[in-house]
Amino acid sequence: MSTATLYKDGAFVVDRFETADDPEIPLPSAGAVLLPAARCIELLSDASQMPANLEVGPLVAPADDVADLEAVLDRLSVIAIVFEKFSDGRGYSSARLLRQRLGYVGELRAVGDVLLDQIPLMRRCGFDAFSISHEPTRRALEAGHDTDVPLYLQPVGRLDEQPAGARAWARRAAVSAL
Repeated sequence: MSTATLYKDGAFVVDRFETADDPEIPLPSAGAVLLPAARCIELLSDASQMPANLEVGPLVAPADDVADLEAVLDRLSVIAIVFEKFSDGRGYSSARLLRQRLGYVGELRAVGDVLLDQIPLMRRCGFDAFSISHEPTRRALEAGHDTDVPLYLQPVGRLDEQPAGARAWARRAAVSAL
C-alpha cells in the first residue's frame, strides 16, 4: 500500500486514500483505500465483508466497464480511473460516462500516466483530482503552471464553456432578405 499527494483545486494536498491493488495484502480495518473495481464492488455488495470503519473506492482499469459500478455509486466518495499510458484515451470515456450517463457527483480522479497537457482535457471530461507520478508535470504544477485551454472545437455540455455563439463553426450563416 502507498500514500501519495494529490493535485486538487490548484494545489497538492495529502491523499487520505491508500492504494491496495494487490489482492494478497489484507485490507486495513479502518481508513480509506482504493481497490481494483471488481474487488470494491464485491465488498460493497456484501456488507458482511466490509469493515465498519473502512471507506473504499474503485481503481477503474482501462478495460473495466464503469456501468458495473452503477449499483454502488451512491456509496462511493471517490472513483480513481487509471491511465496506464498517456496515449490510452479510454479513461476519458469512462469519466464522461460516470458524470453524464450515470450521474456520479463525487470525486473523480485520474491516476497513473497523467501529463500536464492532459489535465485541461481531463477536467472537461469530469476529473477534479489528479494523482501525478510524472516528475516534470509535478514540478510544473508546483511552480504554478496549471494549464487551461479556453476555447474548444467540440462542446461537452459544460456550463462554464464559451457559449455556442462564440464558436465560429457553430454560427449559422446570416440570411439576407431579398
